[in-house]
Amino acid sequence: EVQLVESGGGLVQPGGSLRLSCAASGFIFDNYAMSWVRQAPGKGLEWVTTISWSGMSTYYAESIQGRFTISRDNAKNTLYLQMNSLKPEDTAVYYCAKSIYTDSVVGMDYWGKGTLVTVSS
Repeated sequence: EVQLVESGGGLVQPGGSLRLSCAASGFIFDNYAMSWVRQAPGKGLEWVTTISWSGMSTYYAESIQGRFTISRDNAKNTLYLQMNSLKPEDTAVYYCAKSIYTDSVVGMDYWGKGTLVTVSS
């Protein structure tokens, strides 16, 4: 059974940093691209970033480019999202998602339950 479990969310002040983690199990982690997707209160899903199976390729939404960094540790079956210079508009539930492809920003077939990030003073 595929499982994706996010952690690391919380309350942070504007300008602060957080690091999200996603522990993956039930599939061959290093065979697939992985993504982070977020949903702000009252809004739809927004793709944030994707990393290829090897970690060699990364893709970012314009809204977070230069502030967020996606990475993965295939030995630990874990996906990360380092978030710096956080803004109130980054407030959202952040979901980890598995792709059906090795290197693509589309084709997500499994999702975690999410972790809430709140950016507020």
